[in-house]
Amino acid sequence: MKLIEYIGRMAIAFFEALGAICVFLYQTLYWLVRPPVFMKQFFKQMEFIGIKSTSVVLLTGMFTGMVSALQTYHGFSLFGADSLVGSTTALGLLRELGPVLAALMVTARAGSAMTAEIGTMRVTEQVDALTVMGVNPFQYLVIPRVIATIIMMPMLTLIFDSIGIIGAYLVGVEILDIDKGIFMARIVEYVDYSDLFSGLAKSAFFGAILSIVGCYKGYSTSGGAEGVGNATTYSVVISSVCILIADYFLTALMF
Repeated sequence: MKLIEYIGRMAIAFFEALGAICVFLYQTLYWLVRPPVFMKQFFKQMEFIGIKSTSVVLLTGMFTGMVSALQTYHGFSLFGADSLVGSTTALGLLRELGPVLAALMVTARAGSAMTAEIGTMRVTEQVDALTVMGVNPFQYLVIPRVIATIIMMPMLTLIFDSIGIIGAYLVGVEILDIDKGIFMARIVEYVDYSDLFSGLAKSAFFGAILSIVGCYKGYSTSGGAEGVGNATTYSVVISSVCILIADYFLTALMF
């Protein structure tokens, strides 16, 4: 009986959480198309989410491209297919590694900050103060963050892809001694614009996921400082898992 009770409680908690986030998503979509638009908040979030995440995206992209080239070379060299290192690495970056890893980095940096900031405002009653002043909390806190993340994620992914290919070129040509002409020719031959655009579409979708989850966990925070810490932890974990799950289904639909 205790096992059945435990399963029942877990099921009820799951559906309560699912219902709450569906209501939050509905409210987000509802206020997304209604004035006013807080442009100052919007550009502030674009700077925080996009520009201030550039350094970590550059660093991660560079070493991802370098290690991908190394691993690809060691596998392809067994079959004498060294010339395909560049194209294979580029395809992997554009289709999968770029969108996913860039989204995970932004989740860890900006998604957690969204939850912590909104959560702190919630437990200190600043969200209620906005309502008293006649400012809709969704329009002021949630909408600018969601739109800014959706816009900036493809740009960060493009930076990730570019620096990753540069890193792969440095390792492949300068260290592994692959002919640079063949390296670049195979990229041009096998990589298509559709590979790039599919990755950018994924990144926009991932941006929507991490921003909505981050804002939701912050907006529903309770329990003081401890609650803010727990909400931030859950936000990063849930966003990361949802991004990886969504990546599978998006890949299955696109390819």
